Amino acid sequence: MLDVAEEKHLRRKAAQLRRDIAEMLEPPKVGHLGGSSSSVEIVTVLYFYKMRHNPKEPQWAERDHFIMSKGHSALAQYAALAECGYFPRQDLRHNKELGFHLQGHPDMRKTVGIEANTGSLGQGLSVGLGLALSHKLDGQSNKVYVLVGDGELAEGQIWEAAMAAAAYKADNLVAIIDRNRLQATGPISERMDSGDIQSKWQAFGWEVMEVDGHDVKAIAYALDEADKVSERPVAIIANTIKGKGFPFAEGKAAFHNAALNAEQYQEALLLTEQMIEGD
Repeated sequence: MLDVAEEKHLRRKAAQLRRDIAEMLEPPKVGHLGGSSSSVEIVTVLYFYKMRHNPKEPQWAERDHFIMSKGHSALAQYAALAECGYFPRQDLRHNKELGFHLQGHPDMRKTVGIEANTGSLGQGLSVGLGLALSHKLDGQSNKVYVLVGDGELAEGQIWEAAMAAAAYKADNLVAIIDRNRLQATGPISERMDSGDIQSKWQAFGWEVMEVDGHDVKAIAYALDEADKVSERPVAIIANTIKGKGFPFAEGKAAFHNAALNAEQYQEALLLTEQMIEGD
């Protein structure tokens, strides 16, 4: 359970990550503001509270793993990696530049701290399951966390991995579903409606929890509770808002992947500065 100081620390880190995301989208750069900002608190709690990892030794054998299966939201992970010290913060402004190590989707060959190449949706959970099972075979205690988009649940490979994870009792695997209810072209309910995803994950044999995906204390509690589950994987459904923290983008599919205009960019900088100072 987080104490008051820890909760405040995580809220401030989340505010800084949103600031980093905003700065990475200086016009005329195009980027995935919506899904990156909806996952900020989840990424924050993983990197600054829950996971065992070491920026000075990225390949540390005892580290936990994080896979951003919804790879288009890489800006949030890049911000966390920079804040942790995996690479200099000034690198963030050069994201998506040709030949640079911070590309539009995660690339483990280019970016230190990235565990898998993602962005072709639906594959991250399978990769995570492979890592989780390898650690179980070796008798290691490493945990694997996979962040999945709710639009991504339309991919069949997600459910193949879900079925296999339950069959192999992968209790060191945690899937976190960023349920912001929007995909690139509009509401998920109007495209391929995923319906009652809590019942679906339960039916596939997973332990299921549901949290406010912007409440760092609730996320931390759910992740701690996941450690107590044995002989089954855990799915945490995190209810979020696409574009969270940027009123002009909140709940708008248009900001799934877009360029900010000059006014929006300045507003984003002002808002995130106020968030940091407010905590």
